[in-house]
Amino acid sequence: MMDRLTLATIDAPDCPVSKHMAIFSDSGDAPELAIDSREVSGFTEGLTLLREGEVDMLAIPARLLHGRQLEMLDEGCEVIGARTPRRPNLVLVSENKVYYQPKLAVILSDYKLVRRQLRRARRGLRILGPDAFASINELGEVPAGPLAKAEWMESLRQSGEIDGYITSRPVYDELGLNTRRHALLPDPKDRGGPHFLPLPYADLVVLLARRRFPPSISGQISEPEGSTAWWVQNHLIAGLGEEMLERTGILVRHRQVRSLMKQAEEYKDITLQQSCQNTEGEVLDDDVHVEIRLEVISKNGHKTLGLERVITYSKYQHATISLLRDWEALVLEVSREVPKDFYTDVEAPAYIDLIE
Repeated sequence: MMDRLTLATIDAPDCPVSKHMAIFSDSGDAPELAIDSREVSGFTEGLTLLREGEVDMLAIPARLLHGRQLEMLDEGCEVIGARTPRRPNLVLVSENKVYYQPKLAVILSDYKLVRRQLRRARRGLRILGPDAFASINELGEVPAGPLAKAEWMESLRQSGEIDGYITSRPVYDELGLNTRRHALLPDPKDRGGPHFLPLPYADLVVLLARRRFPPSISGQISEPEGSTAWWVQNHLIAGLGEEMLERTGILVRHRQVRSLMKQAEEYKDITLQQSCQNTEGEVLDDDVHVEIRLEVISKNGHKTLGLERVITYSKYQHATISLLRDWEALVLEVSREVPKDFYTDVEAPAYIDLIE
């Protein structure tokens, strides 16, 4: 029986895995077995250590695994679990919230999805990428890396050249800023209000090990909600190219029936209320549901294609496959030009251009 686990971690500025695992090890939920942690610099190095048996488990940001699963499988490794995202929402570093920004305020974001979300949330702002802003204002090269780039944008904000910028909470904390920040949350105060779904794999930590790793051990490190988030995202977006991934927002989380019923009452959402009831209107005994939200947004932020499902935990895998089929059909339909009904009709453009 294993009484000591050797864990390797790979950090990313937006997902400090080693800190997440250290907090877990010091918590009351930590397993009885001792955990020896070590940081590694890259994915290939981590897989090599796993293959050669120098470490028992590798914890990495899930984003790092996108498009590299074949490399993992070739090394005889597999995903054995995941840790629940703690802070997946990005923050706006600014004196004002999005809705109270002055007209023509300049907001910088390195994330294509967030630039579109900001344009959707508030018209009349200048939403730019750091490189585009630097080019327009002849500021030279933008520093590479999230930390250096955030420092550069903070200096612009302090000098008054911009009104705010977007970064992740771990980067904000790492820089030790005391500037006001405003979380970009997925739940609007009012139904239909501005919302910001997280980036794909945001703050999601996946656990890798050699094949046939004991489930009794991995179950002590993994979390059910984290495993759900990984399974759903892996099936919905693992096949997307980088271009499409950058403009896709996704949220996967566990929800309690009480919370869902309260939300349904506040929003007067009959569909959401019925998702927590059986055919006779009785509240379901299963207290855990899985909420899945997926969306893509047009470049100008005027059009959104979204899909939402709330399903019982026991059925989430089957429902995810069904959702994927519906989503692919929706994307195909709204991205094609509208055919003419009559030869004198004017051709209509697609609802959303997936190439722009």
